[in-house]
Amino acid sequence: MLFSDIAILDEHFEVQTNRWVGVIDGRIEYIGAEAPSPAEAARYGEVYDGDEKLLVCGMYNAHAHAPMTLLRGYAENLPLQTWLNDRVFPFEAKISGEDAYWATMLACAEMLRYGTVSFSDMYYHSRERIRAVTECGMKMNSCEGLIAFEDKPYAEYPDCAVNEELVREFHGSADGRIRIDYNIHSEYLSTPTVAADIARIAKEKGLGIHVHVSETKSEHEECKERHGGLTPVRYFDSLGVFDVPVTAAHCVWVDEGDIDILAERGVFVAANPVSNMKLGSGFAPIVRMLERGVNVALGTDGVASNNNHDLYQDLYVFALTQKGASLDPTAVSPAVAMRAATRAGALSQGREDCGRIAIGAKADLAVLDASGPSWCPSTDYLNNLVFAGHGGDVCLTMVDGEVLYRDGEWKTIDVKRAKAEVDVRTRRIISSL
Repeated sequence: MLFSDIAILDEHFEVQTNRWVGVIDGRIEYIGAEAPSPAEAARYGEVYDGDEKLLVCGMYNAHAHAPMTLLRGYAENLPLQTWLNDRVFPFEAKISGEDAYWATMLACAEMLRYGTVSFSDMYYHSRERIRAVTECGMKMNSCEGLIAFEDKPYAEYPDCAVNEELVREFHGSADGRIRIDYNIHSEYLSTPTVAADIARIAKEKGLGIHVHVSETKSEHEECKERHGGLTPVRYFDSLGVFDVPVTAAHCVWVDEGDIDILAERGVFVAANPVSNMKLGSGFAPIVRMLERGVNVALGTDGVASNNNHDLYQDLYVFALTQKGASLDPTAVSPAVAMRAATRAGALSQGREDCGRIAIGAKADLAVLDASGPSWCPSTDYLNNLVFAGHGGDVCLTMVDGEVLYRDGEWKTIDVKRAKAEVDVRTRRIISSL
């Protein structure tokens, strides 16, 4: 595809107008202020009219639980531990592999509709989730959810063998779109032995770990009581978990010492501002993290606590709440927010050639329709993108150069069937509880 005469948000998060962008063989090959020659232009195939459009990098959701689409609107107005133990866990115990497949497919449709190209997913039924993402053409970092209460080696848990199979069969599959991470759900749903074992294995294999950290005050304080004053960050650091690439979701209650460790160890923090507010968990100290050089990415969390996969909504809340919480209107600029949603998210997934509009980068792109009233006047496209635009303005989503969503149509997903399947399966599970 050749995007013609279009505004773009470049790799430095600066808006360039009247640009031509050529995509071929899954990568961005040309960016220029002039149209390619007719012979060159013909190589790209379709010419896409960029009038009143903005071309941006697609978004990388750094923390999700895609099959929880089944629970949308089910467990509401509850504190996290009550929500988790009394509502979510009993529901999840009845989710089958096919349930997870269709819920993931619907989650992918929703993400593509709002310009997300890749997501880091922590859940069960990994084969079915991988099948859905492979079929629909998106990217995913998948990890098989692990809850470990018994004080025994990781190798004695059935999940260990499952994850080794996933690594062998699927890491790098679908032309690199699928990547496998290891999982430690959290400090309170694992043991020191298991966490240390997983850290060692991940290091040996050169793979990453996805973990929940200090999501709530009670989680943070109870960890200190259990482990001689160690916070979750210090606890995991003492076990070698941060010796490998780690995406730590939430980090709402981290303290100053924790932030120093996160920065020193190169941990990616997946901020989930909408979910944290909805569950009453608090506000992550993002400004202090950024000031210390922590890698901050952006996630939606699961639909059961968000309740959607529109990362543009999280982008808006992410930037806005940090200004209010810090009493500083200059905190988290639109450029910083967009970096969290794009380049930082891609890097958290180990996708070095993704997350930016640059020659040679993977063509993971989204086009927004900037002709609506909320975009006028367009004195600053970037400010409008974060504070005035909406996920609903996305009119095209491309992954590795393939258009997967365009103008209300999904090219690889039967959305009508996915909706019907999810609706029936949710009703079945609720009726059995």
